[in-house]
Amino acid sequence: MSPLSRPPRTGRRATVVTAVLATTAAALLTAAPAEAAPTALPTGWATLMNAASGRCLDARAAATANGTAVQQYSCNGTTAQQWSLTATSDGYVRLANHNDSNQVADVADVSTADNAPVHLWSYGGGANQQWLPVDEGGGAYHFVNRNSGKCLDDPGASTADSVQFVQYPCNGTAAQRFQVVPVTQSAGNPDLGPNVVVFDPSMSSSTIQSRLNTIFQQQETNQFGSQRYAVMFKPGAYSADVNVGFYTQVLGLGLSPDAVTVNGAVHAEADWFQGNATQNFWRGAENLSVNPTGGSDRWAVSQAAAYRRMHLRGNLALDDNGWSSGGLLADSKVDGRVDSGSQQQWLTRNSQLGSWTGSNWNMVFVGSQGVPGTSFPKPPYTTVAQTPVSREKPFLYVDGDGAYRVFVPSVRTNSTATSWAGGTPAGSSLSLDTFYVVKPGATAAQIDAALAAGKNLLVTPGVYHLDQTLQVNRADTVVLGLGLATFVPDNGVTALKVADVDGVKIAGLLFDAGTTNSATLVEVGPNGAAASHAANPTSLHDVYFRVGGAGVGRATTSLVVNSDNVIGDHMWIWRADHGSGVGWTSNTADTGLVVNGDDVTMYGLFVEHYQKYQTVWNGNGGRTYFYQNEMPYDPPNQAAWTNGSTQGYAAYKVADSVTSHQAYGLGSYCYFNVNPSVAAERAIEAPNNPNVRFTSMVTVSLGGTGTIRHVVNGTGGPSNSSTNVANLTSYP
Repeated sequence: MSPLSRPPRTGRRATVVTAVLATTAAALLTAAPAEAAPTALPTGWATLMNAASGRCLDARAAATANGTAVQQYSCNGTTAQQWSLTATSDGYVRLANHNDSNQVADVADVSTADNAPVHLWSYGGGANQQWLPVDEGGGAYHFVNRNSGKCLDDPGASTADSVQFVQYPCNGTAAQRFQVVPVTQSAGNPDLGPNVVVFDPSMSSSTIQSRLNTIFQQQETNQFGSQRYAVMFKPGAYSADVNVGFYTQVLGLGLSPDAVTVNGAVHAEADWFQGNATQNFWRGAENLSVNPTGGSDRWAVSQAAAYRRMHLRGNLALDDNGWSSGGLLADSKVDGRVDSGSQQQWLTRNSQLGSWTGSNWNMVFVGSQGVPGTSFPKPPYTTVAQTPVSREKPFLYVDGDGAYRVFVPSVRTNSTATSWAGGTPAGSSLSLDTFYVVKPGATAAQIDAALAAGKNLLVTPGVYHLDQTLQVNRADTVVLGLGLATFVPDNGVTALKVADVDGVKIAGLLFDAGTTNSATLVEVGPNGAAASHAANPTSLHDVYFRVGGAGVGRATTSLVVNSDNVIGDHMWIWRADHGSGVGWTSNTADTGLVVNGDDVTMYGLFVEHYQKYQTVWNGNGGRTYFYQNEMPYDPPNQAAWTNGSTQGYAAYKVADSVTSHQAYGLGSYCYFNVNPSVAAERAIEAPNNPNVRFTSMVTVSLGGTGTIRHVVNGTGGPSNSSTNVANLTSYP
């Protein structure tokens, strides 16, 4: 991205009980995922954090008198918010407050009515003073009153302080889900290398903030540096301003985003670039809930900056009052409004929003709720009701015993909204013992030997040079990067190859081309791969490619997908247009993506600046949901960028042999700043076949610098100095 390429702003997730009474079983509404082990209740003091509000179970005004309201209040670490869960009988417990351990959470007047208030009362063994904790996984529970069979509930899912808890029929909602966090947590952490920072709620806010500030100050402008960080929060509540800079991944260590609440902000700003967010790349916010100060937060980003598996209890702005170009919001819940502002394109997938406002050129919504309906091109909204096939990104978490594990979500079909709304999603949990933890200094031979021995990989933040190809041969292997971990192939090797096997997951990695040309950077499946993986596809999540920018890099093709049924879940494939080693004869790269496999599905595909075709699709049954492209900025003249007798190369090429393909929400932009007389004949090139279909396309000549004559084949357009923007609703 170049700051010149952006338009000005145009507007902004079994039970611990040993017995469950038959009369209440139907009301329990357990939501344990496949292969998720029950967690043990803390034996000491704990806080109970409500999933809907992010606020803590609290004795009002720290009082201990009978009748004191049991309310929710911003988590503050005081003893008024500390509770013991002491067994009574049949799996029930009493919830006693730390300020007076004889005072327990009691349903007033032994009521069985809906909305009966909960207060403190001296424990006398009454059924209304006993609660059945039902394990929802990952330290989350709902609590069923012994007397009424109803659940402890935040009325109306309020996010306000001082709201008194009530009992209400058990319904499986977040208003009845509580994260139970031990006041004293195990300090033991695995060795995840020098660039992983782990916070827990027992740490002081000032200590946490100081460390956050130090990392951000280093990374704020560090666009092409070698430093990498993963900042991780154990389950609990924090008061923090989490400003996310380059090569920084901020993530919660719960099985649900609601296991971690940040009171303050988790945000990306563009202050370093005078509000221009067009170069706010390579960062991420994942698996956290946020109670934003003032009710709003900001994620002003462009490419490779996923906002994933987040719960924001407020509004979200996607720009910083300047230009912006990105990005991805996935598997997230925003209670308030999302304002896209100057974002020229955006993908929202499997999310739930309060509302959405704003548009520019290309806004795509897939499997999401609370989003606009299709109205392309005015405004340019493209909405697909269900996500046909997806798998969410694997993630690191801490289980109830304090052990680190990796959760691998299951494949979903025809899905809408988040995977975690009912608690922890379906999936499997892998012990860290099954992983080789890659830390700075690890060699390619060591990493490849671990793969050959059947290990998964957890790649900790760093830059790793590879003098041999990493080969993934085992089905279901997980390769999970933290903190934008980066692989650089040396001597022209391919960085990573995946065999034609089921269910490999590659996530959270940046592949950066080396100085000697690599024919490919990553290959998924060998040439001629033909096995079906429909039941268990390989998937790539937040996988980024870069040719040049941090220095001279060369790669003929960045990613080749040969296997069938592969899922791409957010990729930025980028030949650099700025930084070091940039130039038509320096960071040479023909094509970003080649798809040879059948039934491959891509969500959030960004491919930019390659010197020939940006994307070539040879397989049948392909689907793309959101495509963003910029043609190369730097052809020195038309002769240097001509395909036979055709001026320029298409941004999205579907081979003549393809008989079925569909794509939604495509944008291609030109900015020929070396020679503005350069032209591209078309942005999309495809066979004329009724089963090869495109919906909602836009081409743009940025600032009128260059020409794209047609949108698809000979249809639509032009985009040039006279008419910058051309829209095409459908083709054929």
